[in-house]
Amino acid sequence: MLEVHIQKKLTHFTLDVQFVVRDEIVVLFGPSGSGKTTVLNSVAGLVHPDSGRIQLHDMVFFATGQKPMPTRKRKVGYLFQDYALFPHMSVKENIGYGMQSNDMSDVQAILDVLGIQHLLTAYPHEISGGEKQRVALARALATKPDVLLLDEPLSALDEATRLRCQDELLELHRMWKIPILLVTHDTAEAAKLSDRILSIDRGVLTPL
Repeated sequence: MLEVHIQKKLTHFTLDVQFVVRDEIVVLFGPSGSGKTTVLNSVAGLVHPDSGRIQLHDMVFFATGQKPMPTRKRKVGYLFQDYALFPHMSVKENIGYGMQSNDMSDVQAILDVLGIQHLLTAYPHEISGGEKQRVALARALATKPDVLLLDEPLSALDEATRLRCQDELLELHRMWKIPILLVTHDTAEAAKLSDRILSIDRGVLTPL
């Protein structure tokens, strides 16, 4: 279970949110600049709140007055909006980055669901946008995270590819059963993927 209760002063408002994510997909939904990505970055340890507490199971990521847990120790999988694949690495090397070994048998179920086994020797510039999204998701899951953060992961895809990737994400969650916090602007996507939707505007959670 992921517990988030944080405050952070941003340029135009103060982010102040409190919520819990169990073994479910929770969607953060709201306009651009409302604080959604700052919430994800706070959980990942890329930014630090001004105050509050972030805890995953019995691990305290952040608490007021304590030294934050380093990002590398948080067991967080993060899929960025631009995928952030390493261009000089093959698909296999990208997926293996951060794993204890490059033995793809450890993540074979992920490769099977995403259908990217045949891409392992390719490089990012040689594959499509949908394939890049799948590779980035496989990389995020390959380290066996305890929580998965997704920042508008499907926004750049065409409709058919986006719908297929939504189905793959639901299947992976059925297999893994870990907390997933997903940011999207798409109402249909939020409705399809979420167990719960948290609406956020100018840094605070608002009723839907």
